[in-house]
Amino acid sequence: MIPWERLECAPVPGNGGEICLYRRGEEYSIRVNGHELMNSSAHGSEEALAELACERITGNGSPRILIGGLGMGFTLASSLKCLSPGARIVVSELVPAVVKWNRGPLAELSGNPLQDGRVTVSESDVGQVLKQKKRAYDAILLDVDNGPEGLTREGNDRLYSQAGLETSFAALRPEGVLAVWSAAPDRAFARRLRRSGFEVDEVCVRARGSRGGGRHTIWIAVRGFG
Repeated sequence: MIPWERLECAPVPGNGGEICLYRRGEEYSIRVNGHELMNSSAHGSEEALAELACERITGNGSPRILIGGLGMGFTLASSLKCLSPGARIVVSELVPAVVKWNRGPLAELSGNPLQDGRVTVSESDVGQVLKQKKRAYDAILLDVDNGPEGLTREGNDRLYSQAGLETSFAALRPEGVLAVWSAAPDRAFARRLRRSGFEVDEVCVRARGSRGGGRHTIWIAVRGFG
């Protein structure tokens, strides 16, 4: 088997350790502190995150979307396919190196979504972006760390806490959608979503889409008119 080649590493802001990009043939892997966060051969659930969220706002001709976590660009690319030409997407990515990799060696994997004119990149903590504006977004898609039970940064826990979810609620427009990706189910997190005022659906998706793979969880949480 072809061995993995480490291409580049960078620090994760906020004492989050080190993030590294690896390649094996045509396959890529992003790892933090030795833990694989994502692999280019398994991105079906990342695409499903976008599809499940965007299908709830298809009647909006000019939706405003916030994506927390760029990853390998698959969620962004799937969002762009689902949304109208009038859509505008802000991608909040904490690690500048991840943005660099998506403009470089990872760009072709997802079809160069960062080149789309509907996209703006903010190299910042999505938790801080969420606090900047109220009722600003029709959908917020969060794929940060490994979900509510994160591996890499304690700061991510605040994003999925009760206070963090209430911040997301406030940042959404009425009938807006909060979509959250997770590596595993989390009953406590689903309860926090409901306590924050959301109507919640929990969907099990496969890592490789129609080709199967591991089971991941996506929560689709809808804000009412309150």
